[in-house]
Amino acid sequence: MSSPLQIGLLVFPRVTQLDFTGPLQVFSAVPGAKLHLIWKRIEPVPSDSVLTLTPTTTFADCPQLDVICVPGGGGTNDLLNDEEVLDFLRRQAEGARYVTSVCTGALVLGAAGLLKGYRAATHWSAMEMLGQFGATPTKTRVCIDRNRVTGGGVTAGIDFALTLVSILVDRTTAEAIQLQIEYNPAPPFTSGSPDTAPAEVLALLRERGAANQARRLEAVKRAAERVI
Repeated sequence: MSSPLQIGLLVFPRVTQLDFTGPLQVFSAVPGAKLHLIWKRIEPVPSDSVLTLTPTTTFADCPQLDVICVPGGGGTNDLLNDEEVLDFLRRQAEGARYVTSVCTGALVLGAAGLLKGYRAATHWSAMEMLGQFGATPTKTRVCIDRNRVTGGGVTAGIDFALTLVSILVDRTTAEAIQLQIEYNPAPPFTSGSPDTAPAEVLALLRERGAANQARRLEAVKRAAERVI
């Protein structure tokens, strides 16, 4: 009898909950898979919304994973130069079958030196930052480069997880999960990409995110100095 798939998702303060809960819902439907929600300590972790998350294991107690996944969110800024987090990811990456991320979680993989020489996707607002970690920014919903699988922004986490299930198990299993969760998106607007959003909407979002973007750029710069 084969061992169950060990799938771990990092949780951290101010994680974007949909980056995390989208893939979690998909992975939870994989027959026999064992899921782990990982943080430094077993204590409630606030997301970027009203939802609070509870880790199931710590860095110290986490088993070797088949899949390690880093979601994104505003909290990734603090992880980019957190050696405890980066060391954990490096250790897991040595034995993992797949090293993965959703949204700006890719920047954390980059800060750990795990995307150097790989193509990778991330949220559109952070795409140009990937190059500072030696990665090749790739504008796509799901990017697969050898055993690195990275998803674009937020909702791409579901696409990412279904794609990964098709690789880990088979396409039929992935399609059955897609049907189970009735993932059949039909967005009411075309504003889901900076390429199609109205100019005034894009400008509004850039203005709202300017302060966080500046903090992220500074954190990326400091992290990249150690990687490259």
